[in-house]
Amino acid sequence: MRTPKVLLMTAAKDERGLSKLESLGLILFVLSILAMIGPIRDLAVNLIGTVFNQVDPDTGHPNDFSKAMRGFAIAGGAVLVFVGSGYLVMWTDLGKRLAFLLIGAATSGYLVINGLFFIVYAPRGVRPPNLEGLDAIQMRLPAIALTLGSLLIFLMFSVALARYEAEAE
Repeated sequence: MRTPKVLLMTAAKDERGLSKLESLGLILFVLSILAMIGPIRDLAVNLIGTVFNQVDPDTGHPNDFSKAMRGFAIAGGAVLVFVGSGYLVMWTDLGKRLAFLLIGAATSGYLVINGLFFIVYAPRGVRPPNLEGLDAIQMRLPAIALTLGSLLIFLMFSVALARYEAEAE
């Protein structure tokens, strides 16, 4: 029986004898140990505070840039944890290429379902005054665009998975 190429790629070692996954684990372990040292932790907190704790001098509240950076960090972290943890688990079991294809198909499939739900069950509460003049279709246009784009990407991942299976056989 022939050994799949994917399994050979995950076991590839670099010059130090570590795989990429082992190197990543070692780096994260060292960073977690460094975070326990007071001066290093204080330096990291101060560096992060320069971006996330900027305040408006007139009001004393966080400024728009700081709020936007917090939002980008939260959204990016959520995507990284949601998609990255599944990819990491699948990479260890299935290999790099098949894990990427499956996670891509699963994520875009989730976005299609989420977009369909938003199209059908769009917010129906009290309308803010700045949305005055938008009808039901105009309010759903971003969700329709998300759904169609995600459906296209899902179909692309499905075709790639079919090709991958054909290559394996």
